[in-house]
Amino acid sequence: MTSDLFDESEAPWVESLGDGAVVLRRFARAMAPDLLNAINQVTGQAPLRQMKTPGGHTMSAAMACCGTWGWVTDRQGYRYQQTDPLTDKPWPPMPDALSNLARQAAAQAGYLNFQPDAGLINQYLPGAKMGLHQDKDETDFTQPIVSVSLGAPIVFQFGGNRRSDRPQKVPLEHGDVVVWGGTSRLRYHGVLTLKSVEHPLTGACRYNLTFRRAM
Repeated sequence: MTSDLFDESEAPWVESLGDGAVVLRRFARAMAPDLLNAINQVTGQAPLRQMKTPGGHTMSAAMACCGTWGWVTDRQGYRYQQTDPLTDKPWPPMPDALSNLARQAAAQAGYLNFQPDAGLINQYLPGAKMGLHQDKDETDFTQPIVSVSLGAPIVFQFGGNRRSDRPQKVPLEHGDVVVWGGTSRLRYHGVLTLKSVEHPLTGACRYNLTFRRAM
């Protein structure tokens, strides 16, 4: 990680991760307060929770969803559904601050007319991580993935199309956005364990916002 994590003097820039995949450095930094307000709005209606995998493992990141479709995991498997399993009510609508950011980031990465219908909020506390996995529960793989980092820094792993492919290790800071699609759409990805680092806006917490076209 850089020693100057919270320096605001440098303008946003773009880094390539390979064909169809980029990091939009600091793209979301200026709008972070609005994004955090939107997170609070969503989680006030659909509380964060640690879901269980089909194998019974409790995920270390806490999750909530917004939009028409929400991603869930339990003993029945991984899937999208239109209702929150905790309340049996529809997921909260996706706030404009979130949907606008997702569309703008996708367009900046070259994916025009992206219309996300699923927004996943992941909350990481120190010790939480996400193992390498593919996003493959969606119906249209021509649509990109937009992933936003807010708060404490973390190391993103971006692998290949096989789990055994050695991943790139990409440090992500507050406001960075990763967008991938095209031939990179099904690449394995995850994050290493979050270390204990305080951020002025979120404390030791990191939020990840992931936007997809589920259906």
